[in-house]
Amino acid sequence: MIVLGATGAVGRHITAAVSAAGQEALSVARRPVTGTGRFFPMDLIGGGPDELARLIDAERPYAVVNAAGAAWLCAPEVMRLANHVLVDTVLAAMAAASWRPRLVHVGSVHEYAPQPPETSLDERAPTQPVTLYGRTKLQGTEAVRTAAAAGHVDAVVLRVSNVIGAGTSPGSLLGQVAAQLRAAEADREAVVRVSPLRARRDFVDARDTADAVLAAAALPVGGELINIGRGEAVPVRTLVERLIAASGRPARIVEQAEPGARASAGLDWMRVDIGRARRLLHWTPRHSIDSSAHDLWHATTPGTDPSPPDHPAAHRVGPAPATDPPRPSPRRHTQDPATAGPPVAHPHQRPE
Repeated sequence: MIVLGATGAVGRHITAAVSAAGQEALSVARRPVTGTGRFFPMDLIGGGPDELARLIDAERPYAVVNAAGAAWLCAPEVMRLANHVLVDTVLAAMAAASWRPRLVHVGSVHEYAPQPPETSLDERAPTQPVTLYGRTKLQGTEAVRTAAAAGHVDAVVLRVSNVIGAGTSPGSLLGQVAAQLRAAEADREAVVRVSPLRARRDFVDARDTADAVLAAAALPVGGELINIGRGEAVPVRTLVERLIAASGRPARIVEQAEPGARASAGLDWMRVDIGRARRLLHWTPRHSIDSSAHDLWHATTPGTDPSPPDHPAAHRVGPAPATDPPRPSPRRHTQDPATAGPPVAHPHQRPE
């Protein structure tokens, strides 16, 4: 399997899941990080499709996973390039390659229109995103679905809810809360400053997300659009409290609205219907909110992510397999992150 964006918050969990399933992943990104295993450096935006097409023909993977992208704290042009133009590059590469793997595209439930409270978001919901992130992600998803419908690629799209776990972006709400807890003096009560915590959102563990990706890569679900989430609308305040509990540090939450802040435009509720994922992928989320919060907190411990070792570029030499390798059954396993964020953590940011 080739994993694009393998060093990001979701991609690194996918490569770990592949290894735990006894398979081999080739990680593709601009820069390696610790634990990526076989790695191939590639600029998917600036390099064009030819290099990726050659890599696909050399590796002959049974699947290519696109987990690359850019989230909230990136500039608008960066979002457009990472969430839309990059997808066009991947599709062009797969069309140019002689080998035909499955494409698993990691989309977002933020591609949908805001949903009314007390409802569940299924795959028939209208796609009218109100954020630039959602709009650029939708453009990428539409490109994949158009190519799949035309028979140019065997592809499945997973629209994933708010991912939580180790590697959560420091620019997200929970990433900023963790940073404030880490920065507090050890012998004093931490003050966690956030904007008002009114929202209820659907959060899914990064490990569960990776399991869904493996299932989508292996099962006969080409052409499908599948939502991935926990299936619960969890109060954002609860997530913050669970993260504080995982830290073991005394803390109090101070909610404050930024001057001039407007209402959330209907973004206070999200619950994902995961019925299709259960039926088609035989998948269900397994990790608790507490487990996700613990993993997130542990991953922010100083020294847990040392400088990456010198991973050689992965070039497979010699003849490729003569036949299409079977897609293995998935087994369970037990973006460059933003470096800065606003001083007040926002519950309406995507917590990836």
